[in-house]
Amino acid sequence: MLTEIICAGFGGQGILTTGILISYGAFKNGKKITWYPSYGSEMRGGTANCTIKISDEDIASPYAKELDVLLAMNGPAIDKFEERIKPGGYLFVNASIVEDDRKYRDDINVIKVDTVELAKKAGNPKGENIAMIGAILKVTKMFTLEQFESSIIKYFTDKGKEKFNDANIAALKTGYESI
Repeated sequence: MLTEIICAGFGGQGILTTGILISYGAFKNGKKITWYPSYGSEMRGGTANCTIKISDEDIASPYAKELDVLLAMNGPAIDKFEERIKPGGYLFVNASIVEDDRKYRDDINVIKVDTVELAKKAGNPKGENIAMIGAILKVTKMFTLEQFESSIIKYFTDKGKEKFNDANIAALKTGYESI
């Protein structure tokens, strides 16, 4: 089964890291993956997105035209990619930034996640993106929480950032439990 995902938002929101973490989780769970980043010349405040494809079989192209999941951390991300979500697909919206009265397509599932509040609740103010991953895991059942926890711990430990593991797991669980 092929799953197509785009993570999109502003630079500085951890968009590329989010994509890497989802890809890493898939890889550690025996899936084949592609991860393709795209970002503006600005490091913070510019646009950033990445495309992830996850499959049990070889993946012919990194391009995703019918998204199963769009993780949108801001309004411009929705403007740019909502039309590519396939009917019945999922749009995860950062409710902390995107206006509450925004209109969406009728044929997709929209899940609003207040990432700022969840990150604060987890005691990890920089963990908004990881809280969003937790919500995605709960809704899509892409991986179990336990499978993803072990891969996120390994990823940050391998990067020499194991001191953030407890805070990241707290954000992941808070996002998961919020749905």
